[in-house]
Order: sequence, then structure tokens, then C-alpha cells
Amino acid sequence: MAADAPAQVTLVTGPEELLRDRAVAHVTAVARRADPATEVHDISAVGLEPGRVTGLANPSLFGEATVIVVRDVGEAADAVVEELTAYVAAPAEGVFLVLVHHGGVKGKRLLDATRKGGADRVECKPVKWESDKVAFVTAEFGRARRKITPDAASALVDALGSDLRELASACSQLVSDTEGTVERSVVERYHAGRVEVSGFKVADAAVEGRAEDALRLLRHALATGADPVPVNAAFASGLRNLARVAGVPRTLRPDDAARELGMAPFQVRKARGQLGGWSPDGVAAAITAVAAADEQIKGAGTDPVYALERVITAIVAARG
Repeated sequence: MAADAPAQVTLVTGPEELLRDRAVAHVTAVARRADPATEVHDISAVGLEPGRVTGLANPSLFGEATVIVVRDVGEAADAVVEELTAYVAAPAEGVFLVLVHHGGVKGKRLLDATRKGGADRVECKPVKWESDKVAFVTAEFGRARRKITPDAASALVDALGSDLRELASACSQLVSDTEGTVERSVVERYHAGRVEVSGFKVADAAVEGRAEDALRLLRHALATGADPVPVNAAFASGLRNLARVAGVPRTLRPDDAARELGMAPFQVRKARGQLGGWSPDGVAAAITAVAAADEQIKGAGTDPVYALERVITAIVAARG
């Protein structure tokens, strides 16, 4: 077998489905580059009968390599776990086993056995923060040897950021349909009307004193189905972050401040950038206004939208 063949056992673990699928595809591609005749068996551990994997790992009549992908190993029956645990301790020559685990504590014994056996490990961590998704978009373009500007990457995340697979597909489409560096105007042309205005974007505009932008974003968010309760909660979250970050010295690096406060570093950087114009009394007044709006939205008032518009005005005024 060629020296660049995959590891005999690869553990792909984590909740991000797209990244799991890519890891499996990579192992298969590497195996087929080394031996184009490689057989691939892609099965689920759910309902898998004991002995199936061992049978597939038996030497082929024609000597070609074999890739066996076993998905959902966290849901495997005890007998299958026993079989796989024994197999990873002594894998067959010319067979490449890929175990796919969605994360969590199920199947811990098998996971421990793969680690002890020296299996390759591919972690597919969730890509949930906006900054991580922007980095993902930039990397997607980098893989295609193309560039996208930071504000264009942010716009693409705004438009499609709730689903990583859809985001990857949009990157591929832009690479295919455009030339040169992709600018924000290109993203907006391709995805006009798709930008998701979240409560956090409304809150950011209000906290930064941009009253007109905040009101415009609020109307768009509500028109596209946003609920008033989480929008107001986003105001509260943004103001709490301001108060917490204001309490640590600016000389403290964002990563160190984030560890001390239990926040993400990008949240610290964003809050520091928003602190201009705010005083402790102003933050307190804005938080009080948000608490009053919360009561109005949850039943004490008759018009949740009016309550949100008033609290935006109050936040901007409190910023001074």
C-alpha cells in the first residue's frame, strides 16, 4: 500500500455534520488515490448486526483495499461495541476503518479504545459564533485559491449563517460564478433579501447610538418573523456585556479578560469597541429601561413593538 494511505483507524467526532462528512470523504479520497480499486462500505451502527464489520474487513479476493465507514457509533449495541473495540486493537491490513461519533458521552469505551490504539482523530467542533463562521467562509475561499473581503464574508454569514452546509454551498457558487476578490456588493447582489437581521444586530446598533439604524433593523427583523422577547433579551445581553467588560482593565488582553469574565474573546473586543460614550450611570439607566420593556412585552403592556421602539430610544439617550 502507498505511504500516503490513510490511518488504519480514524475517529471522526463532533456535532458539525458537514465537517464530519468532509472528514469521511477525505479518508476515502486518500485511500482511492493510493489504490483506485478501493472498496467503500458506508454503514450505520444503528441496528447493525454483530460480525458485519469483521466480515467486511476480511481480505478481498482480488486484494484491493477497503474503507469501512461506521456512522452513529454512539448508538451501537453492546455486542457491536465489543466487536469494534476488539477490532481497533488489532486492525486488518489493507482495511481503513472510519468511526463517526456525534459527540457526547455515549460509546465512551469505544472512544477510549480508539485513542489508546493510536487512531487518527478528527474533531468536528460546532461552528456557532459569527466570528468562527466568517473564518470558515474565508477558509472556503482559500481552499479554492480565491479571496473574499472581510465585510463580504460577514455579509454572507448574515445571509446564510444559520446552516453551515448552505454557507459552504454559497461559497462554492460564488467561486464558480465570479472572478477575482469577492466584495460585499457581490454578496449583496447574489443574496439580496436573504440577510437575517437578528436581535443582536438591532442591539448593537442601539448600544452604539445609531438610533435610525436600530429602528430600521428592528422593523426588518419583526417583518421577517423575529419575536419581540428575544430581541429585548439581546438588548439586555449587550448591555450586561458592556458592564462586565467595563469592570476589567483595558491593559488586560482580550483572551485573558474573556477567561476571567467567562466570555468569548470576540465579545470582549466588541464590547470594548462599543464602550465609547457610555458611563456607569448610563449603562444602569439603559438596563433599567430594558427591564421595564421586558414587563411591557410579556403582558403588562398592549403593544410589544412600541415597547421595543421606546427602549431603543432610551438606550441611545442613556449612552449620552
